[in-house]
Amino acid sequence: MKIFRILLINIAIFSAFHSSALAQTDTIGIKTLIDKTNKALNDYPAEKVYLHFDKPYYAVADTVWFKAYITENQNFLSGLSKIVYVDVINQRDSLIQTIKLPVVGGTASGNFPLPLSNFKQGNYHVRAYTMWMLNSEFPAYFNKSFYVGEAIDKELKTHITFKNASTDKLEKIDARIQFKDANNKPYANKSVTWKVVTKGEIVTKGKGTTDIQGFLVVPMSANQNAEYQLQKGELLTSINSTEKDVINSTFQLKNAIISKDFQFFPEGGNLIEGLNNRVAFKALKSDGSGINAKGIITDNDGKQVATFTAQHLGMGSFTFTPESGKTYKASITYADGSTQTLNLPATKSDGIAITVDNSNAENIDIKITANESFFQKNKGKVFYLLAQSQGVICYGAKTELTNKDYNTTISKTKFPNGITQLTLFNEYGKVLSERLAFIQHLNKLSVNLTTSAPSYGTKKKVKINVVAKKDNLPVVGNFSVAVVDETKVPFNEDGATTILTTLLLNSDVKGYIERANYYFNAPDAKKNADLDVLLLTQGYRSYSYSDIVGNTLPKIAFLPEQGIDVYGILRMSNGIPVRKGTLLLTIPDKRFSLEGTTDPVGNFKFQNLVLNDTSKVTISAKYNVNYKAMTLSLNGTPTPSTNKNFNVAEEILNIDSTLNTYLDNSKKQYAYLHTLKDITIKAKAVDKPSHKDFSALSGLSTIADHEISGDQFAGCNAIVECLKSLAPGVTYDNYNFYVSRDYNQGKKVPMGIFVNGMMLDFNALSSVNPAQIESVEVFLKDELGLVNRTYQVNGVIVINSKKAAKGQKITKSQLLDMLPKNYEITFTPMGYNKAREFYSPKYITPTSLNRNDLRTTIYWNPKIITDEAGNASFEFYNADGKGQYKVIIEGIDGSGNLGRTILRYTVK
Repeated sequence: MKIFRILLINIAIFSAFHSSALAQTDTIGIKTLIDKTNKALNDYPAEKVYLHFDKPYYAVADTVWFKAYITENQNFLSGLSKIVYVDVINQRDSLIQTIKLPVVGGTASGNFPLPLSNFKQGNYHVRAYTMWMLNSEFPAYFNKSFYVGEAIDKELKTHITFKNASTDKLEKIDARIQFKDANNKPYANKSVTWKVVTKGEIVTKGKGTTDIQGFLVVPMSANQNAEYQLQKGELLTSINSTEKDVINSTFQLKNAIISKDFQFFPEGGNLIEGLNNRVAFKALKSDGSGINAKGIITDNDGKQVATFTAQHLGMGSFTFTPESGKTYKASITYADGSTQTLNLPATKSDGIAITVDNSNAENIDIKITANESFFQKNKGKVFYLLAQSQGVICYGAKTELTNKDYNTTISKTKFPNGITQLTLFNEYGKVLSERLAFIQHLNKLSVNLTTSAPSYGTKKKVKINVVAKKDNLPVVGNFSVAVVDETKVPFNEDGATTILTTLLLNSDVKGYIERANYYFNAPDAKKNADLDVLLLTQGYRSYSYSDIVGNTLPKIAFLPEQGIDVYGILRMSNGIPVRKGTLLLTIPDKRFSLEGTTDPVGNFKFQNLVLNDTSKVTISAKYNVNYKAMTLSLNGTPTPSTNKNFNVAEEILNIDSTLNTYLDNSKKQYAYLHTLKDITIKAKAVDKPSHKDFSALSGLSTIADHEISGDQFAGCNAIVECLKSLAPGVTYDNYNFYVSRDYNQGKKVPMGIFVNGMMLDFNALSSVNPAQIESVEVFLKDELGLVNRTYQVNGVIVINSKKAAKGQKITKSQLLDMLPKNYEITFTPMGYNKAREFYSPKYITPTSLNRNDLRTTIYWNPKIITDEAGNASFEFYNADGKGQYKVIIEGIDGSGNLGRTILRYTVK
């Protein structure tokens, strides 16, 4: 951190005194602006996270391997946070698993298996972050979609397409589904029942019979109410594969109805009268992906003033000069033939704007232009230009407005790789215009991979040498490498999520970027021009200059974590805090104990604990006088809410056909695994637990507004996250649940949460084991008001646990031992996930050569470190697969330079 701060100050001083066509002398104004900006960027450095995965998609029973790179300003490996979190989220936007990893030297490595019990075929996404990142209004989460196929005991393959025929009054979707067996034989003339379920309720249903090719058209419709009922639901089908066997499938409908959006983005921020304005545009589908479009711009007299055509993924730009007193509209034609008419943004009668020409490889050309009206009002006034990149002010200049046009050229050597934010201020520090530009140096970190031969045999040993250099000088770097059988794992490199796309592009802008690696995969003049248009249409993720100038700095709610901490409070049973109370923390599986003392208000803290995710921790106050009258409670652990998949455009609708090659291999690879078929057992019905079993809830209606079966919590690891997505009519906000209709009307009285008839504090909800839930009853209203008034709540969530099996009688002393001790808490905090090593077989003996090897990830190593000479090497053995193998290495050197290289070789 010390080196980082010195570097920052040196750049700031240089920037303040830099001379150019714009800057003649330094003033207190620009120095104050630079100092304030540097202080904000230095005191509140922005952390970023990137995860390098071994491959882009998986099958059930695979293991996902990854390495986390955590960086701060200038992409130095972070010295701030010592813990990183990785959330695995399913296509229903429910949290499946959170992985907690210790960060050492700015990196961490981990994995998570995809067992049959928790994962099924579908789309998933990963979100990674540190607690420090949550202080930002717009946290720069690492987000990545991945999809999982299923090949074990596969009985059904499906392929679905949608036709949208919705109107303003009727939501209508026709789904055409083809059903095939595991051998790609159509299920012809089979009976299929289907239904659409939205938030637990059936919206529409029906049945039909497949044709000779296994196709069935499912007509779905629903009246348009306040929200889309079909689009927010799931299509569930059940096909009778035989007279006795039924196979179920689920299809998400969120992308079945695709709407379009068209947006305009004037360069510099505004359309200004009398200036030749460049206007970027973006045509998007509702899933976030681009759609080609073209059109014309006309004024209010019907005169054509410009035409436009998208140049890449629905994006492009055009130029025209707005006239005083006129308005403008665009007539748009989309690639599918549909049309739309939109008004352009209103023009400003007076203004000044930055325009940039970034086509030169060596320099960036900047032009500042004011129209006549602005020039006359502001002649002789002072203006400032600042350029900021990667948390550092790289350029600063001051000028007086004596001409309407100013031009300057800045060498790109002053900027690091990545996005540069150019901002024009008036003398009061108000932002007048802003422009983003991408700097991509040719002399980036070079990571060269070499092998002794271009091809190898199956199961033969391969040695790969690594040489890392920057400016032809060797560098010490921290890298990770994955080797995959590309014949079995084909993937379009333009769609790859890489260390470059994440740390140089995605993490610095708001919004989704489609096929981000297109701009880095063999860049040329066309791709650089497309990237320039992209940045004209994206918002920048950084601190607001108005806040910096006004000294409104970010509020810090979460400090960088240095280890696992446990917080809580010790009180007497009457609520009075225990001052200087003695506590003992023990971790049995670590043979670890630690003493602690409460502060004057009863708070305690155990810091920097090291424990696994399965470790049990006990905190006891029994060494105090009158300890039986004491109560221990723990503070809750903050967790960000689970939002919808940010990269929904990357989700795959037809996984069976998309992963056909991969799943054919997985079927052979996991032939020894089998799934258990459902068996129907007929027996006398058993009374299930419900709220009616508890007198405290007797005032509630006999029938809940909604009931969630315990089966729906299968694979759930975080009860709060699961309730967010499963509980209909319920809104989550700030660690409480609310009745949605009342919350939306401003009534923010939380719902009561009862577990087996007992009122539970929200922080204690996380202690409920989802696997032990029989059902959850949701009461959005309390007709008699008895429960609401008694517990000062609005609405009730009742969690019913499964009934325990009958056992033997126990003694009174045994019963007392089973009762909870308020002075002692035993719990399982979220510890670090256990580290596992990637298994890489060695084919040395004749016996080992007889083994089938169907691996798709041939080698994974997250700990490749180049030495002072920039060298490293690694070895592995090929699998049985023949064809092309792909080696991908990514990493960072000690100066924050990023590198990524791909090597391919042939296996015969």
